[in-house]
Amino acid sequence: MKKIVCIGGGTGLSTLLRGLKEINNVQLTAVVSVMDDGGSSGRLRKEFGVLPPGDIRSCILALANQEDVLTKIFSYRFPVTTKQPEVGGQSLSNLLMLALTHIYGGFDNAIKKISEILAIKGKVLPITLQPAELVAVLENGTVRRGETKISSSKLPIKKLLFHPKHVSHYPEVVKEILDADIIIVGPGSLFTSILPNLIIKDVINAIAKSKAEKVYICNIMTQPGETDNFTVAMHVNKIYESCENKFKFDYIIVNNGRIPKNLKIKYAKQNSYPVRIDNMSLLKKLVNKKVIKANLVSSNDKSAKFARHDPYKLAKLISKIFLIKR
Repeated sequence: MKKIVCIGGGTGLSTLLRGLKEINNVQLTAVVSVMDDGGSSGRLRKEFGVLPPGDIRSCILALANQEDVLTKIFSYRFPVTTKQPEVGGQSLSNLLMLALTHIYGGFDNAIKKISEILAIKGKVLPITLQPAELVAVLENGTVRRGETKISSSKLPIKKLLFHPKHVSHYPEVVKEILDADIIIVGPGSLFTSILPNLIIKDVINAIAKSKAEKVYICNIMTQPGETDNFTVAMHVNKIYESCENKFKFDYIIVNNGRIPKNLKIKYAKQNSYPVRIDNMSLLKKLVNKKVIKANLVSSNDKSAKFARHDPYKLAKLISKIFLIKR
């Protein structure tokens, strides 16, 4: 039984989990960023003082056996009306997480309870239970506070911090990292989904100390405001720099599949482009073992709406690298 710890947030992490849960002989743990301050999750954070449940919910649903049915039910959003503005736009799952937090005395207990109810294949952990705000120092010295403002920045991000300065990790996170056979970072928004997990000192030290094989899955597309013009090497080097160069990935996985033309045009209008793969001699210096290029695009169908990783292609590749029977 291989113990796999996946670290990240947003769509990228739930996509990865969706494929990995189909592999036999693995024990999955998702470590999820909880810094979202926008949308309905952000509203719950401001109104009730709870941690934003959005990314946590997505990961729990991705690990559920009846995902399609449950996603439809749990993703239901109440209509926006003047009579009930408090619940307008909120998803059923967000309100359920809020209720469970109050009933069972804590956000972590709510996660455990809903995971138990849905009988998920794996474990979902928040990176912290401490309310905190992301702070980005831009290249020109300007400071941006909050995930929403950081992700819409027009200038390169020099450094990522927390407010308050010291954030405590959720204790079980370090235990899972130290017990892991494989640690997978990404895919996901570099500065708002991945690094918020990695810049916590005890988490950095645990990853460095862990004897697990360490894998980085690079994004398929650059993200406007966060990783404009970033290459694969720039993604990896920013992680290393933010983590004080305390560890090195054993494997870097990059997509070399073609993005459908209609999607490239759509993304280009938003200033988002395929992440360029650097010279292999440069990339090989960034890993202990191997850089792996593969076609990981979700679909070449012209009707596809997003350029994302295919969860099952990722799972198949992970199985192949680590010789896990599927």
